Amino acid sequence: MIDDLDIDLAPVVAEQPDPLLFAIVSGAHLYGFPSEDSDVDLRGVHLLPAADLVGLREPEETRSRTWVRYGVELDLVTHDVRKFARLMLRRNGYVLEQLLSPLVVHTSEAHRELTALAPAVLTSHHAHHYRGFAATQWRLFEKTGELKPLLYTFRVLLTGIHLMRTGEVQAHLPTLLEQLGGPGYLPELIAAKREREHGGADVDRARVAADVERLHTALDEAQAGSVLPDAGSAHDALHDLVVRLRLEG
Repeated sequence: MIDDLDIDLAPVVAEQPDPLLFAIVSGAHLYGFPSEDSDVDLRGVHLLPAADLVGLREPEETRSRTWVRYGVELDLVTHDVRKFARLMLRRNGYVLEQLLSPLVVHTSEAHRELTALAPAVLTSHHAHHYRGFAATQWRLFEKTGELKPLLYTFRVLLTGIHLMRTGEVQAHLPTLLEQLGGPGYLPELIAAKREREHGGADVDRARVAADVERLHTALDEAQAGSVLPDAGSAHDALHDLVVRLRLEG
């Protein structure tokens, strides 16, 4: 059971049609600003039998389901291990945040092996993921004035900066503020988001825009000075792992 969730998610894992290599909690709980009515975002990796990939039927490489249990909306998305490995190789920070989430519902030796390969996937080009994600969330904030996309904007920029500087994937906004600092009003915005899932952001938009631009500049500088490599080195190891898991499965 996840400490900040008063629900047992183990039965959800047991109900899946194919074995899960891991399942974690993502979303607002991982980012450090869940509200009482936040849904629970479950993400993970399943293992399809070999027959599903070599036969005539289209394999379910991605499974998605949303339903209510324990009075909470659950959103479950899992990928087959081959698809997940390919996503890892696409400089996708989002899947690495899932893989490395500390909010673990279910784990396995395969999960540990995938986690061990994460450092060999990281490159300086992961900054593009966070830069683009921040720009998308900022446009949504400008359109709606909602607090949630504003917090996402700051979260992904700080995650990207921290990754470029340290090589560590850290998605928890309060922790990022402790380690990197940030605008002084962010703790109040986090507290407001924890009180309500939806609502406007009571902020000085000009000040916020200047702070976001400053963090974009900091991300550019962190990428330029990063010691992360230009390309990852995990392709062959991920290939071998996927093949072995499929044969064993």
